[in-house]
Amino acid sequence: MGCCVSTSSKSSCSSMSDGDVVSPPSCFEITIFGGQRRTKRTFVNHVSALQHMSSIPNRIFTNGKSRSSCIFTQQGRKGVNQDAMIVWEDFMAEDLTFCGIFDGHGPYGHLVARKVRDTLPLKLFSFFDSFESKKNKSASTICCSQDTVSEGADCETGIEDKTGLSWKDAFLKSYKSMDKELRYHPSLDCFCSGSTAVTIVKQGSNLFMGSIGDSRAIMASSDSNNSLVAVQLTVDLKPDLPREAERIKRCKGRVFALQDEPEVSRVWLPFDDAPGLAMARAFGDFCLKEYGVISVPEFSHRVLTDRDKFIVLASDGIWDVLSNEEVIEIVSSSSTRSSAARNLVDSAAREWKTKYPTSKMDDCAVICLFLDGRMDSESDCEDQGFSSATLAGESDDGQNCEPSLQRNCTVRSPEENPDGLTIVGDEETAAGWSGLEGVTRVNSLVQLPRFSEEKPRP
Repeated sequence: MGCCVSTSSKSSCSSMSDGDVVSPPSCFEITIFGGQRRTKRTFVNHVSALQHMSSIPNRIFTNGKSRSSCIFTQQGRKGVNQDAMIVWEDFMAEDLTFCGIFDGHGPYGHLVARKVRDTLPLKLFSFFDSFESKKNKSASTICCSQDTVSEGADCETGIEDKTGLSWKDAFLKSYKSMDKELRYHPSLDCFCSGSTAVTIVKQGSNLFMGSIGDSRAIMASSDSNNSLVAVQLTVDLKPDLPREAERIKRCKGRVFALQDEPEVSRVWLPFDDAPGLAMARAFGDFCLKEYGVISVPEFSHRVLTDRDKFIVLASDGIWDVLSNEEVIEIVSSSSTRSSAARNLVDSAAREWKTKYPTSKMDDCAVICLFLDGRMDSESDCEDQGFSSATLAGESDDGQNCEPSLQRNCTVRSPEENPDGLTIVGDEETAAGWSGLEGVTRVNSLVQLPRFSEEKPRP
């Protein structure tokens, strides 16, 4: 499904936003506070393990399941699958889980999304580790001066209260550093290509979230009648949001919708009707970074309760055709937890055909994270056709895993369709689906910048 890992992120863990490189001290340890548990892991050992990403346990990025989640992606009808996803359990410590969905766009969007997927978690780890180190060192100095045990305990409670601030700083700086790395990447052209991101870190009962673009995270929670209700965790950062539109216009960018799709606001250059980006924040897209498109994430923190059941992260291929409530209903009614993500993509594929019969289905990527930490047995997983290992034909070292993109196209011709690609849960094949002669609905980019001498549109 086009979800392979690039090992080019080996050096990213120690890359800082200002371009400096931090060499981790050999005796450094991190401390993660999650409830009453405290887990220590040496920084050097973790970085050493990252040099061989394929051997990292509890990290999945292809269709399958983990101890507490299932993930699934399906290529749409627009060309190469530009969605990427990752679930990393025991991320930094045994009580932390990292999840992310990344939706690429533009001629090299699939490469940008996978680069962000492989690199951003390492940057987040590095920055949080740095903040916690400074905070713990300062707290240790203060606590050592206390004369009583109770005063020392109060000091530790104060450190826990500040963990959320460390995560906020880590999210903000890691996103900034990621965008800077893309700008100066020697072989990845991100001038007119980019990616969204919706990322969460679950630490005990705390949920920390950062997102840019129009991928979304929601949560299922029980109400007073013990019925599941949908809680939207992130905001779709599109150009039609008043605060986003105001920022873009202050930076001389333009926001308007095309006549044939009046419901989709886009960002345009001040001097040309291009590129028409359908989101206000993204990694990459450097042709618009001077005109209001930013990579600063929207950060939020939520304390989970016993009423909260599961979280769903998905790219806009899901949200274009399904509501939050419909997504919760599909996941909760799945016969097994390991089939929930696939069932959701299956339902979205059918809705695309029903709601937009002349349009090309978008790529879909889904992560379902169950907050009680339980998953089906291995036999149930196998019955659903899943595997927690890397899919056949995909290599964790990035070799022979993705066809090269020789052109900037959004619609794949019937003869270029890969073998075996079917609409999940339907007998109709991909060839039959493409036979509708549809057009691409809601491209993330309308066209590449031309930089003509035409006067700006009024």
